[in-house]
Amino acid sequence: MADRFGLGSLVIGDTTYRIYRLQAVADASATELDRLPFSLRVLLESLLRLQDGRTVTERHLLELAGWQPSHQGTRPSLPFRPARVVMQDFTGVPAVVDLGAMREALARGGGDPRRVNPIVPVDLVIDHSVQVDH
Repeated sequence: MADRFGLGSLVIGDTTYRIYRLQAVADASATELDRLPFSLRVLLESLLRLQDGRTVTERHLLELAGWQPSHQGTRPSLPFRPARVVMQDFTGVPAVVDLGAMREALARGGGDPRRVNPIVPVDLVIDHSVQVDH
Protein backbone atom coordinates (compact mmCIF):
# COMPACT_ATOMS: atom_id res chain seq x y z
CA MET A 1 0.00 0.00 0.00
CA ALA A 2 1.31 3.48 -0.81
CA ASP A 3 -0.10 6.92 -1.39
CA ARG A 4 1.29 9.96 -3.15
CA PHE A 5 3.37 11.01 -0.16
CA GLY A 6 5.12 7.81 0.64
CA LEU A 7 2.86 6.19 3.22
CA GLY A 8 3.57 2.55 2.75
CA SER A 9 3.82 -0.77 4.47
CA LEU A 10 6.78 -2.80 5.56
CA VAL A 11 6.10 -6.40 6.51
CA ILE A 12 8.54 -8.14 8.80
CA GLY A 13 7.44 -11.61 9.81
CA ASP A 14 3.84 -11.39 10.97
CA THR A 15 4.00 -7.66 11.72
CA THR A 16 3.11 -4.86 9.30
CA TYR A 17 4.59 -1.42 9.95
CA ARG A 18 3.46 1.91 8.49
CA ILE A 19 6.33 3.88 7.05
CA TYR A 20 6.61 7.42 5.74
CA ARG A 21 9.03 8.55 3.06
CA LEU A 22 10.10 12.18 3.06
CA GLN A 23 11.63 11.63 -0.35
CA ALA A 24 8.12 11.13 -1.80
CA VAL A 25 7.16 14.63 -0.63
CA ALA A 26 10.38 16.02 -2.05
CA ASP A 27 9.69 14.32 -5.39
CA ALA A 28 6.10 15.64 -5.51
CA SER A 29 7.27 19.19 -4.76
CA ALA A 30 10.37 19.01 -6.98
CA THR A 31 12.66 20.01 -4.12
CA GLU A 32 15.89 18.76 -2.57
CA LEU A 33 15.50 17.83 1.09
CA ASP A 34 19.13 18.66 1.83
CA ARG A 35 18.52 22.36 1.15
CA LEU A 36 15.91 22.58 3.92
CA PRO A 37 17.15 23.49 7.40
CA PHE A 38 17.14 20.47 9.69
CA SER A 39 14.36 21.94 11.86
CA LEU A 40 12.08 22.24 8.82
CA ARG A 41 12.80 18.63 7.82
CA VAL A 42 11.74 17.55 11.32
CA LEU A 43 8.54 19.60 10.98
CA LEU A 44 7.93 18.16 7.49
CA GLU A 45 8.29 14.62 8.84
CA SER A 46 5.81 15.43 11.61
CA LEU A 47 3.30 16.87 9.12
CA LEU A 48 3.70 13.81 6.91
CA ARG A 49 2.85 11.48 9.81
CA LEU A 50 -0.14 13.63 10.80
CA GLN A 51 -1.56 14.18 7.30
CA ASP A 52 -5.30 13.53 7.46
CA GLY A 53 -6.63 15.66 4.60
CA ARG A 54 -8.32 18.10 7.02
CA THR A 55 -5.99 19.57 9.64
CA VAL A 56 -2.84 18.60 7.74
CA THR A 57 -3.32 18.62 3.99
CA GLU A 58 -1.29 17.95 0.87
CA ARG A 59 -0.99 21.72 0.43
CA HIS A 60 0.70 22.04 3.84
CA LEU A 61 3.28 19.42 2.90
CA LEU A 62 4.03 20.98 -0.47
CA GLU A 63 4.28 24.51 0.95
CA LEU A 64 6.73 23.46 3.62
CA ALA A 65 8.80 21.36 1.20
CA GLY A 66 8.96 24.36 -1.13
CA TRP A 67 10.23 26.73 1.58
CA GLN A 68 12.68 29.36 0.36
CA PRO A 69 14.92 31.43 2.68
CA SER A 70 14.25 34.62 0.69
CA HIS A 71 10.47 34.15 0.59
CA GLN A 72 8.70 37.46 -0.07
CA GLY A 73 5.09 38.29 0.75
CA THR A 74 2.80 36.19 2.89
CA ARG A 75 4.16 33.11 4.58
CA PRO A 76 2.03 29.97 4.70
CA SER A 77 0.41 29.00 7.97
CA LEU A 78 1.22 25.45 9.01
CA PRO A 79 -0.43 23.30 11.66
CA PHE A 80 1.83 22.36 14.54
CA ARG A 81 1.18 19.56 16.98
CA PRO A 82 4.16 18.69 19.15
CA ALA A 83 4.86 15.04 19.97
CA ARG A 84 5.09 15.80 23.69
CA VAL A 85 4.62 18.75 26.02
CA VAL A 86 6.63 19.33 29.18
CA MET A 87 5.00 21.48 31.86
CA GLN A 88 6.50 22.60 35.13
CA ASP A 89 4.45 22.75 38.29
CA PHE A 90 3.44 26.42 38.00
CA THR A 91 1.54 25.83 34.72
CA GLY A 92 1.11 22.06 34.88
CA VAL A 93 -0.81 21.79 38.14
CA PRO A 94 -3.62 24.13 36.97
CA ALA A 95 -3.85 22.13 33.73
CA VAL A 96 -4.23 18.88 35.71
CA VAL A 97 -6.87 20.54 37.91
CA ASP A 98 -8.76 21.68 34.78
CA LEU A 99 -8.70 18.13 33.37
CA GLY A 100 -9.99 16.81 36.69
CA ALA A 101 -12.83 19.36 36.73
CA MET A 102 -13.80 18.49 33.15
CA ARG A 103 -13.82 14.78 33.99
CA GLU A 104 -15.99 15.38 37.05
CA ALA A 105 -18.45 17.51 35.04
CA LEU A 106 -18.68 14.84 32.33
CA ALA A 107 -19.30 12.13 34.94
CA ARG A 108 -22.04 14.24 36.59
CA GLY A 109 -23.67 14.59 33.19
CA GLY A 110 -23.65 10.83 32.67
CA GLY A 111 -20.65 10.72 30.34
CA ASP A 112 -17.48 8.68 30.49
CA PRO A 113 -14.77 10.75 32.22
CA ARG A 114 -12.05 8.68 30.50
CA ARG A 115 -12.90 10.56 27.28
CA VAL A 116 -11.28 13.72 28.67
CA ASN A 117 -7.59 13.32 27.89
CA PRO A 118 -4.94 15.51 26.27
CA ILE A 119 -4.40 14.82 22.56
CA VAL A 120 -0.66 15.25 23.05
CA PRO A 121 1.19 13.34 25.80
CA VAL A 122 2.23 15.60 28.66
CA ASP A 123 5.04 15.21 31.17
CA LEU A 124 4.54 17.15 34.39
CA VAL A 125 7.79 18.07 36.12
CA ILE A 126 7.23 18.93 39.78
CA ASP A 127 10.15 20.67 41.43
CA HIS A 128 8.24 21.97 44.47
CA SER A 129 6.13 20.29 47.12
CA VAL A 130 2.63 19.57 45.85
CA GLN A 131 -0.14 18.23 48.06
CA VAL A 132 -2.34 15.55 46.55
CA ASP A 133 -5.57 14.74 48.40
CA HIS A 134 -6.59 11.79 46.20
